[in-house]
Amino acid sequence: MTVLVTGGAGYIGSHMVLALRDRGEDVVVLDTLATGRREAVPGDVPLVVGDVADRALVRDLIPRRGVDAIVHFAGSTVVPDSVANPLAYYANNTIGSHALISEAVAAGLGAFIFSSTAAVYGSGEGRPVAEDAPTLPESPYGASKLMTETMLRDADAAHGLPHVCLRYFNVAGADPAGRAGQSTPRATHLIKVACEAATGQRAGITVFGTDYPTPDGTCVRDYIHVSDLIDAHLAALDHLRGGGGSQTLNCGYGRGHSVREVVTAVGRAAGQPIAVTEGPRRPGDMASLVADAGRIRDVLGWRPRHDDLDEIVRHALAWERRRAAA
Repeated sequence: MTVLVTGGAGYIGSHMVLALRDRGEDVVVLDTLATGRREAVPGDVPLVVGDVADRALVRDLIPRRGVDAIVHFAGSTVVPDSVANPLAYYANNTIGSHALISEAVAAGLGAFIFSSTAAVYGSGEGRPVAEDAPTLPESPYGASKLMTETMLRDADAAHGLPHVCLRYFNVAGADPAGRAGQSTPRATHLIKVACEAATGQRAGITVFGTDYPTPDGTCVRDYIHVSDLIDAHLAALDHLRGGGGSQTLNCGYGRGHSVREVVTAVGRAAGQPIAVTEGPRRPGDMASLVADAGRIRDVLGWRPRHDDLDEIVRHALAWERRRAAA
């Protein structure tokens, strides 16, 4: 049995590849390398450079590699970019996923795990958001992910495609052993950007919006350590392989931190404050988004191991220091 990891040369996907190898799984990676890095894929893991939208490629890859499960990370993820260029997001995220799902159905696969997002909800208005909350995405990015969730649900009902959609809240941090971290060009994730500032890779950071209806006026997010997120994927894979039914599950800790709190935490870890410039709100950003994370614990038995903002920041900062020194 082999797990096909799409986007496995990217930030989260590369952590998934490492975790699968750590437990003795056979893995194959499919990645365009548009934003992923070849060096993020271990040398003993096959890397196929290609697009999930290439149905002929996927159709050949599944039987040739003995694929029994797909973990689908490939896609575009920057909310403001999706507002500026929505059709590109629908092409890459939605149409590409349609092609991949179609080939998974044709091959009769029994496990499909999808990298979704809390952006499908819209604004949580300060309350923890459960999976049955209204889905009202405020950006094409969120809408494109919701479309893929809908396709998976309908494909399962019509053809039998057991799947788990994992709705990520804000993923951050790096592999505690230092083997992987976020190296995405032009990354916009707050903790990474702040850590780049702390290591001299940029002059400072801009806080986009200070007039939100939150305790300190800046956006509040539920930050989850990438290693805990990967544990959720492994639990989802085991659930499906064990005959479990399709699920849609939040991936978060159930509490939020503001932009200002995160910047302070990075400064604390770095031993010096981060230079901050205040700017206007960005299109598509929500005031507050925090997970109700009870269902994933109940269904998958998932328990986080790194539920601490300072630990997340320390691991992210250690990764950026390695990159800066390279």
